[in-house]
Amino acid sequence: MTSSVNHSGHQRNPGIDLDLSWLDDIRHVNRSALERRAQTLTRRRSIKGEYQAAWLLRSIACMDLTTLSSHDTDERVRRLCAKAKQPLRPEMAAQLGLGDTVIRPAAVCVYHPFVATAVEALRGTGIQVAAVSTAFPHGLAPFATRLREIEESVADGATEIDVVITRGHVLSGQWSALYNEVKAFRAACGEAHLKVILGTGELSTLRNVMRASLVSMMAGADFVKTSTGKETVNATLPVGLAMARAIRTYHERTGWLVGFKPAGGISSAKQSLDWLALMREELGLTWLDPGLFRFGASSLLTDIERQLEHFLTGRYSANHRHAIA
Repeated sequence: MTSSVNHSGHQRNPGIDLDLSWLDDIRHVNRSALERRAQTLTRRRSIKGEYQAAWLLRSIACMDLTTLSSHDTDERVRRLCAKAKQPLRPEMAAQLGLGDTVIRPAAVCVYHPFVATAVEALRGTGIQVAAVSTAFPHGLAPFATRLREIEESVADGATEIDVVITRGHVLSGQWSALYNEVKAFRAACGEAHLKVILGTGELSTLRNVMRASLVSMMAGADFVKTSTGKETVNATLPVGLAMARAIRTYHERTGWLVGFKPAGGISSAKQSLDWLALMREELGLTWLDPGLFRFGASSLLTDIERQLEHFLTGRYSANHRHAIA
């Protein structure tokens, strides 16, 4: 498997051979310690004023603006793409002093039937089109069907593919099966970037989360992602810490950079700041980049806009002033 360059100029993770002894080394994950660490992240940092505004603009730049509803339509996707092209009102951007700096989400994420619509709407903007694939959100369709869905989304112009793994492989310790599955997904993606959704709320233990993260990276994942957003429990900071530490370990052993995407339940500006703080403290400034960090978000942008308006005016605006779709 060869390595190419990702959207931000980083070398893509080519993967390595499956190393089961590495997984055996992960005998225990201290949940209580991770929970305490997560609490310190949210309590110690208080970002205010212009620093908060700057971090919130970074949150927008690291966002996969998403619509994954049963009532999605081509027109709804076009409206979402229009919002992605201009996430902030022109007068707000001017007041923030952005000048010629363009702040936009990194990607728009949709179901396969809407990939071509999003590609056309975003042409020339540099905003990526991501497709959820492999029988999202459960991943239980026949394997050939899941591979074909990836290939068809790539053919329609998707540059990023968010796949779901077979959770049963993790729960039953079938690591070779998981490795081969993700490796096949990577091959089907071609030049499109692969984001592997673990469904962490369904993996029972943080040990399983770390092992599944490592196996996915060994198989060539460009990103590991917490959740589909459809589980009962989605992205949580302790899970994020476990995954970030797996990414750090993989980088230290192999030299390859792998991205991280928390998704599901991240709807407030404050939550986005917590996740940015986690990335900065656990992985460093290199990961505060859309090429290595994304939020899966639908309503997050609205709250960020409201917080930025409060920074500028001292007042919170109504949600309907920042409609998306």
